[in-house]
Amino acid sequence: MLRPRLLCLALASLLAAGASAQEIPPPRDVPYPGTIKIEVDATNLAQRIFRVKQTIPVQAGPLTLLYPMWVPGGHSPKNSIDKIAGITFKANGQKLDWKRDTLDVAAFHIDVPAGATEITAEFDFLTPTSGSQGRVVMTPNMLNLQFLSAALYPAGYYTHQIMFDAHVTYPAGWTAFTALDEDARSGSTVDYKDVPFDILVDSPVYAGRYTKNIDLTPPGSKVPVKLGVVADAAKFLEAKPEQVKLHQAMVAQALKLYGAQHYDHYQFLFSLSEQMGGNGLEHQRSSENGVGTDYFTDWKEKKGFTDLLAHEYTHSWNGKYRRGKDLWTPNFNVPMQDSLLWVYEGQTQYWGNVLAARSGMRPLPASIDALALVAATYAENRPGLGWRNVQDTTNDPIIATRAPRAYRNYQMSEDYYSAGQMIWLEADALIRAKTGNKKSLDDFARAFFGVNNGEWEVQNTYTFEDVVATLNGVYAYDWASFLRTRLDGKTSLTGGIEASGWKLVFKDKPSDFAKGNTRGGADFVYSLGLSISKDGSIGDVRWDSPAFNAGIGSGATVIAVNGQAYDGDVLEDAVKAAKDGTAPIELMLKEFDRYRTVKLDYHGGLRYPHLERIKDKPDYLTQILTARK
Repeated sequence: MLRPRLLCLALASLLAAGASAQEIPPPRDVPYPGTIKIEVDATNLAQRIFRVKQTIPVQAGPLTLLYPMWVPGGHSPKNSIDKIAGITFKANGQKLDWKRDTLDVAAFHIDVPAGATEITAEFDFLTPTSGSQGRVVMTPNMLNLQFLSAALYPAGYYTHQIMFDAHVTYPAGWTAFTALDEDARSGSTVDYKDVPFDILVDSPVYAGRYTKNIDLTPPGSKVPVKLGVVADAAKFLEAKPEQVKLHQAMVAQALKLYGAQHYDHYQFLFSLSEQMGGNGLEHQRSSENGVGTDYFTDWKEKKGFTDLLAHEYTHSWNGKYRRGKDLWTPNFNVPMQDSLLWVYEGQTQYWGNVLAARSGMRPLPASIDALALVAATYAENRPGLGWRNVQDTTNDPIIATRAPRAYRNYQMSEDYYSAGQMIWLEADALIRAKTGNKKSLDDFARAFFGVNNGEWEVQNTYTFEDVVATLNGVYAYDWASFLRTRLDGKTSLTGGIEASGWKLVFKDKPSDFAKGNTRGGADFVYSLGLSISKDGSIGDVRWDSPAFNAGIGSGATVIAVNGQAYDGDVLEDAVKAAKDGTAPIELMLKEFDRYRTVKLDYHGGLRYPHLERIKDKPDYLTQILTARK
């Protein structure tokens, strides 16, 4: 009998031998021989299933097919391999055996028999039937087809060297929007022009029963930009002329900012739905955007529109055409590295708010109020910065794949977005101040992202040193230290507010913009230290806040306030009353099947973030948010 240690070594040796016998060919930058035909049947709305058939040119011998795992724009290996089922492979009409790789479960090994020149691969992609299973992408009235989730591809090749011929069958009478060009049409089946696999993956589809394609092409431009809208019902498609003009202005302001276009046409994919899951995902010639049905119909002029479209549109330049060098990979199964997401996402977050303001999609006061919420976060609501820096949060897509956090303010979660926004605001203000307002971050955007007008089929990667060099080309400064001290947690992240001529203050009433973002809940983050949803359930509890120090945790439910049934207004009145008294605020909490009362000895009154002008300082912020002529 083998001793335990020897037995373990023997088993390890056997496992290693088994793994080496099924090696996955590394990607090579050579053409794949032949074009892969992919046919997707997207008509099974009742059961929410995409039926996929692929015809793959092959040669006899070992073949490894990969299911894409690393999601571009998601920055993580989170593709839905758990949702593919019924996988079968055939050659010459005969079913082939296949084996999943034991180390890389997204790899399927097949032995192609002699004489076979092609194989067929068939499987079902079982889309979520409820939100608990993932984002819903098929409803009775619309669908979102992402080829990343509905295709296999051969290992051993760069994805831009593998040609695909895509055919999709849609429900009868539906209209489909995508960046792909049509080659032919037969009934409800569309044959799209052949493209490399990386472009196919970068060209998802929105299709629906109720649709409208709104022209956003700026006057004089020869490159079309369209807003393809799908909705739960026809009535939600009605956009007023003045609303359309704001969206057109956003596109025009983006072109003024970057001075180049990295697409031959651009198709926004936009869902207005309470049934299909909302999302925001960038692509080179399109973007996936999902919001509620009231986007147009319940638009409020003072609050304006979300900056979602402006953010995702900016990604055509920042993130898709130009991306961090360690984010580029030869295929979708080679791990990405996310170290430069503070540029990719952080500066995009910055320009999203700026472009929304410059176009009028988000009025100037609302844009300033939106920035106040971000500034307050990094002034008072990120105690996690005491143990973790912004640079480390670029690992979050891989660490947590955007899973909810119990104490986000302390754990932190993808802070490179909003913290990056703060860093780039400060950089913009510094350039303006040092150059007498003759230059700005706009000059960086044009120099960094606006190169090679019209080029889009290749990706132009960059490094930290490239970012620093371009900044120095705008204004000579120690940009490397400027960026590193902020990314590595050596200095405050809110310096850009005062440098822009404003200051963060707290008042006893929230801004209109802040009220509009509570979704019926109540915000006591900067007073008691917690946020509460409409039904009384507690969201994030700020670490070391009055609520936290009283023993309140996220996930509990507030049942009563000072003996009165909970309501947001009731708690607000209690906070106001406590400011002028000495009695604590009593909250009755429900935690699972237990009830308890907690006393909050807080007397600081209501506190909501706002920005106020600093007299006698240049107002760079208003200039930053003002439309370019």
